[in-house]
Amino acid sequence: MKKLIIVTGGAGFIGSGIVWKLNKLGEDNIIVVDEIDNIKWKNLLGLKFVDYVEKDDFLNDVINGKYDKFEIDTIFHMGACSSTTHPDAKYYIKNNYEYTKILCKYALNKNIRFIYASSAATYGDGSQGFFDNEDELEKLRPLNMYGYSKHLFDLWAKHNGLLTKIVGLKYFNVYGPNEYHKGDMRSFVAKAYEQIKSIGKVRLFKSYNPEYKDGEQLRDFIYIKDALNMTIFFYKNKNLSGIYNIGTGQPHSFNQLVTAVFRSLGLQPNIEYIDMPQEIKNQYQYYTKAELRKLFSCGYNLPITDFETAISEYVIKYISKNKYLADYDD
Repeated sequence: MKKLIIVTGGAGFIGSGIVWKLNKLGEDNIIVVDEIDNIKWKNLLGLKFVDYVEKDDFLNDVINGKYDKFEIDTIFHMGACSSTTHPDAKYYIKNNYEYTKILCKYALNKNIRFIYASSAATYGDGSQGFFDNEDELEKLRPLNMYGYSKHLFDLWAKHNGLLTKIVGLKYFNVYGPNEYHKGDMRSFVAKAYEQIKSIGKVRLFKSYNPEYKDGEQLRDFIYIKDALNMTIFFYKNKNLSGIYNIGTGQPHSFNQLVTAVFRSLGLQPNIEYIDMPQEIKNQYQYYTKAELRKLFSCGYNLPITDFETAISEYVIKYISKNKYLADYDD
């Protein structure tokens, strides 16, 4: 029998994409772990896996030795509270930090490949750069508790000498099909599409940094299919370890993003600039750019989808038709 693969957060955005990608590789002996809701379950339609387990039950089963009898190849740990505005800091610690520590220790004790989701939020305002340099992790200053919970595990893994045995992936701004359940945490591509459909224009935050004009704030936006290619690269290359950025290395402005969405719909751009909420002004990132030299130096060589091409595919092929990754073969 094939070795078992476990994907936590497996009904979520990136997690369900990993299951989809594994299916395309002929892998279906997969356990999906998540905390499902009345929208997220649709991400699993059409995917092949052997079982679904709720996240709290799974952790209890791991602690109690239920999975000791299975031969597990890899744990993709994508499960986390990804909201940047959750009011309970202790929840971030328990759900994002402590849960990951327990699962990581288990994987290493059982010689299981452990690939986990860190985040570009760990870089904070970017003043220390966006280099996935493990030697300088302590210099980073996340701007919110979500970013800090991810950063805390990176530091714990480093201080315990584990980064030579596991893989941490710092995802930048991922967008694409299967994110429909994410509410306020959906990509701005999805939000822009919905605004265009509902009010015929898109509202962008004004800039409060003199270095950036309104709408010219820059982000490294990466299409889900490219993020998945990079993620699976580490599944295939089991000799690799450490922390790596998952992005394009080519930041684009929100004006460019919105213009691409309008073009995909055959419409002229109509943008309104609005005040930024006071509560996020102090944690707003004006610029992100994934440094990818480390990834490329390891042999990753797949082309990254052109920005406008990716947005057009997402808008026309998926979101406008309410389609999911599993609805197509490609």
